[in-house]
Amino acid sequence: MPHRASHDDRRRGHLAMLAFSALVAGSFSLGSMAANEISPFALNSVRFIIASMVVGMLAVFTGGIPREAMRAPWRYGILGGLFALYFVMMFEGLKTATPVSTAAVFTLTPVLAAGFGYLIARQITTKRIALALAVGATGALWVIFRADLSALLAFEVGRGEAVYFIGVIAHAIYTPLVPKFSRGERTFVFTFFILIAATIVLLAFGWRDIVATDWGALPPIVWITLGYVSIIATTTTASLLAFASVRLASAKVMAYTYLTPSWVIVWEIALGHGVPSVYVFGGIGLTILALYLLLKHEA
Repeated sequence: MPHRASHDDRRRGHLAMLAFSALVAGSFSLGSMAANEISPFALNSVRFIIASMVVGMLAVFTGGIPREAMRAPWRYGILGGLFALYFVMMFEGLKTATPVSTAAVFTLTPVLAAGFGYLIARQITTKRIALALAVGATGALWVIFRADLSALLAFEVGRGEAVYFIGVIAHAIYTPLVPKFSRGERTFVFTFFILIAATIVLLAFGWRDIVATDWGALPPIVWITLGYVSIIATTTTASLLAFASVRLASAKVMAYTYLTPSWVIVWEIALGHGVPSVYVFGGIGLTILALYLLLKHEA
């Protein structure tokens, strides 16, 4: 059973998720630039191999990997499978969906996570959290559709968004399962075994794509994206998510996804892909308000 988090633990959990949302956003922008250059299975197999090695070394150097952590390996199989499914569906979706529209689908995660949090761990969403989720959703939609009501009304779900939604469901199930399956393992140790399991799943289903890929002919953006998603968007974010998930309720953890569209726009501007309308920043203000509501102490 996960320990009851102290006030300082919860604060660190919130800071971890703030960093998580900014780092995840980079995956959307860079991923969309590389998605059509390499198979999602090939890219993610390599990223998880690299991430497993990095996190494994961190686990060893920060206290070692105790034998007790290897108990009930089925836990890691389930979590690793969900984690792998999420990332494969994300890159498959990014082949046709834009980074901002994909981030729009990502913002469905908090509501799904709240539902699965109740079903799996009987985590109750309080009125304050429900209000924050509603405010955050409004702000996210504002950002996603760039304050353009006609764009919102004309919204049609494309194949890329539909494919990615499957991954979002997997992510929403993953979040409440982390504290349920945790047996007190250190974050790096727990994350290491999840990544190993995800790697095994990806190699089992994607080995043909790996063999078929002409690695020497890949454009530079693929290697840049691979480096980012391996070290930052897998190693770092998986550790941040595992760290926060045992300190915060699932709904609070996933509420930080409401910041992702805003971060994606920042990434898009930084990469020279255009600047949004000034009206969009009203939506960013609402997502910040939602986070303020979530940061307030729950009785």
